Amino acid sequence: MPSVDATRTFADRLDRVRAAMADHGVDVALLSVGADLPWLTGYRAMPLERLTMLVVPADAAATMFVPRLEVPRVVPRGEVFDVVGWDETADPVSLVAAEVGAARTVAIGDQTWARFLVDLLAALPGASWRRASTVLGPLRAVKDEAEVEGLRRAADAVDRIAAELQAGAIPLIGRTEAEVSSDLARRIVAEGHEHTNFAIVAAGSNAASPHHHPSDRVIQVGEVVLCDFGGTYPLDDTGVGYCSDITRCVYTGEPPVEFAELYGVLQHAQSSAVQAATVGTPAADVDAVARGLIDAGGYEGLFIHRLGHGIGVEEHEDPYLVDGNDDPLVAGNAFSIEPGIYVEGRWGARIEDIVVATADGPLSLNRADHGLAVVEA
Repeated sequence: MPSVDATRTFADRLDRVRAAMADHGVDVALLSVGADLPWLTGYRAMPLERLTMLVVPADAAATMFVPRLEVPRVVPRGEVFDVVGWDETADPVSLVAAEVGAARTVAIGDQTWARFLVDLLAALPGASWRRASTVLGPLRAVKDEAEVEGLRRAADAVDRIAAELQAGAIPLIGRTEAEVSSDLARRIVAEGHEHTNFAIVAAGSNAASPHHHPSDRVIQVGEVVLCDFGGTYPLDDTGVGYCSDITRCVYTGEPPVEFAELYGVLQHAQSSAVQAATVGTPAADVDAVARGLIDAGGYEGLFIHRLGHGIGVEEHEDPYLVDGNDDPLVAGNAFSIEPGIYVEGRWGARIEDIVVATADGPLSLNRADHGLAVVEA
């Protein structure tokens, strides 16, 4: 993996944010919990009742206000931002408001706790407010070489787990969905992830629920097992983690013809959508490719969610591949391609890869086999 100068990386990102702020007429950005803060500084704020906030003026140095007891967790980067630790008896909202000063157009981080936003509204009565995602979202959506490499490493790790699943090396029959989910979570960490973000295991009719929560249902012979799992993999030189996300299905025994046909339509739709995810193609059009093939295959109305979501520091971020999003894909966009077919009360299936739009065409980061594996584990 190429070496990354973390301080230079964060300084460059801050310069790009300031340029975007100027384009949007934003005087100051206020970033708290969520992914914007680590993307710009390498520091991920704990979701506490104590306020952490990075104040980014359009024309002055950035300052991070952080509870004093949290200051040791912040890697100093004086060229990028100053750190102000506030004491337990201080009023951090007043400190932030004083730093904002006379600025009138404020972009607030989308995941800022409401309690702090409400207090800031009162402390800055003359300000006009916008969501910070309008400024940072398009920037974070375009991954550089190091970010794509971070995503690739994360994808390689979960590919190895998917291969174990497909080879029958992960026991299924006789175990509960929750037990298999815990097994996947342990493997995700063992493969180098900092932590597991989710591990969906849905067997039989539960596979018809796209976000099924693994239960105490015991996996039986003769049913589909849908596994959708991922975590956050560290990008060592900056300390910013990038996410993995993969979905594969296996069948515990020989699948019935009806399910095999369903899966064949799904596999064709998924691969066709990957091929369609080219630079310049509107996101909605990529969704339409998979949806059209599923509908034409006899499963109209059974693909009930968008085709995909952007991925990076967060599992879900811009761009979203969904009807109505006519923004064209650009080189560096990274996103999932994950069509599904869900037959309530019977079964469901989904195939998911992480794909990067490049000038040379779509680059699929996940290489695990896309076929329906038959296992007897």
